[in-house]
Amino acid sequence: MRAAVPHAVAVAFARFLSVLVPSVSPDVFLPLGQVRLPGAPDAIQLGLSPQRVVAILSILLLTWLNVRGVRLGATIQTVFTVAKAGALAVLVICGLTLFRQPAVAAANFADFWGTGDWTLAMIPLVGAAMVGSLFSSDAWNNVTFAAAEVQNPSRNLPMALAVGTGLVSLLYILTNVAYLNVLPFYGDPSGQDALARGIQHAAQDRIGTAAIEVALGGGAAAVMAIAILVSTFGCNNGLILAGPRVYWAMARDRLFFERAGELHPEHRTPVFGLWAQAVWASILCISGTYGQLLDYVIFAALVFYFLTTLALFRLRRLRPDLPRPVKAFGYPVLPGLYLVAVGALMVILLFQKPLYTWPGLLIVATGIPVYLIWRGRQTA
Repeated sequence: MRAAVPHAVAVAFARFLSVLVPSVSPDVFLPLGQVRLPGAPDAIQLGLSPQRVVAILSILLLTWLNVRGVRLGATIQTVFTVAKAGALAVLVICGLTLFRQPAVAAANFADFWGTGDWTLAMIPLVGAAMVGSLFSSDAWNNVTFAAAEVQNPSRNLPMALAVGTGLVSLLYILTNVAYLNVLPFYGDPSGQDALARGIQHAAQDRIGTAAIEVALGGGAAAVMAIAILVSTFGCNNGLILAGPRVYWAMARDRLFFERAGELHPEHRTPVFGLWAQAVWASILCISGTYGQLLDYVIFAALVFYFLTTLALFRLRRLRPDLPRPVKAFGYPVLPGLYLVAVGALMVILLFQKPLYTWPGLLIVATGIPVYLIWRGRQTA
């Protein structure tokens, strides 16, 4: 499942590059057949298109850069993270000052919680709508995958997780506040400009582009495309850097192919894992899918988050005297509340999006016999 995420982000990178370079089109020039996902209205055309070729090339480039050493991968990650965080900060500041629409803000925030029909029936709808926001926040814990290569991990990893998730959450919240200061929530689907269409009917649901359109006019699409290119390129670098560290740890525990546990003699990077991930993610790029993948990936991620937190309670019970250099903040109340929230969200998604979540659950379940087989080989 981890390789599926670089594929999705790479496809998104290529799609937004087409805004700037129209020749990077989604038209398939080398068809390889069709496949229909359960419940999908249209068959997926497998094959190569300019967009998919760009997606594959971006994966291969980032993989090659990360093979050259973790320091280079970390430098790329730092540069692109600062760039996209800075772009969001500029958007927030300008949205709350220069481009703020006082009348729009007053209408949006007047009786904010009193508008609409807030009933218990809304809970499943809100849960189903969280797939996109969860995907944007997923991989927050990927820094822990490289723990063996981090100096003083017992101090630096918790700090990185706390500061990173805190800043990202703050930026996301402030960005949405900025949108509500620039764009009216309700609008006319046939409106002639972004203000008339509002958030409700923003073109292709691109709220950020609509907000920039209010400020800059016709150049909004290009500006937002550049910002998303920076964001997706940096995001994919982080995913590609982190994933093979999991394969490396599994191989060291004799739960995966032995070669995945080998490091490059000079660069000290998990070369086999990096290139294996690149090959698989590139194969997945021939589908060009994005939306359906989010439903599969996010539910699987929630399952693993739930099981990881559950394992914390089990470890505390079975190994109470085990040294714990990293403390579980708020244990047992906070982890317990997290289990309840994630469990409730999984139940909601199982019923709200069954065509994706049940197959996703079955895919995860196939890992159980694979794990037992590897454990059997370990004890043989």
